[in-house]
Amino acid sequence: MAEDVSPELDTRAWMRGIPALTGVAPDAPTEFPSTPSALFLTWLREAVDGGAAEPHVCALSTVDDEGMPDSRFLILKDVGDRGFWFSGSARSPKGVELTAHPRASLAFYWRESGQQIRVRGVVREGDEPVRARDFVERSVTARAVATASRQSQELADSRDYERAVASAVDIIEADPAFVSDDWRAWCLEPESVEFWQADPGRRHLRWLYRRTSDGRWTVTNLWP
Repeated sequence: MAEDVSPELDTRAWMRGIPALTGVAPDAPTEFPSTPSALFLTWLREAVDGGAAEPHVCALSTVDDEGMPDSRFLILKDVGDRGFWFSGSARSPKGVELTAHPRASLAFYWRESGQQIRVRGVVREGDEPVRARDFVERSVTARAVATASRQSQELADSRDYERAVASAVDIIEADPAFVSDDWRAWCLEPESVEFWQADPGRRHLRWLYRRTSDGRWTVTNLWP
């Protein structure tokens, strides 16, 4: 069993001693596609082929009414020229915050290759077919939990949760096409996408895509 951290421990020195940037970065790009989504998919495929664990998991950051940032990890569902897709309940904290403040960022980090990607932009809801497909493609249990859960609200009795999920399972099994009214598919339409490639000596490589007023993209190198 782990022991409590000693008050005499120099936590800063201990943390600085933890290995970092241990991944093996691929060769830096020599040519850049016209859209960041194309480069993202190239990096994602290379991450998958290189054995990166759960490379489609990313951190979504939103803000509340006081401007306080809020982050959580989720699974990216799709990516294309329009943007980066994810989903969840409109009643969840992210759903409430995105309704009030539809701007957000996504951050990916792949330790195995020492790469990260940051995406910033406007978030818009997908239409009914996209929302329905995203929900129906989930497992029955996942759909039942999404339907029943009052996400992030206080749960006084775990039996209430079990009963709510069981009731939702009955609904879904009786109607496999059922889609929760609260389910949303969101698309983060990027205004900027930064690609970052680590170097153990901190001579990192960074490239920034910016969307211009006519919808095209520019690519620039950044100082590390």
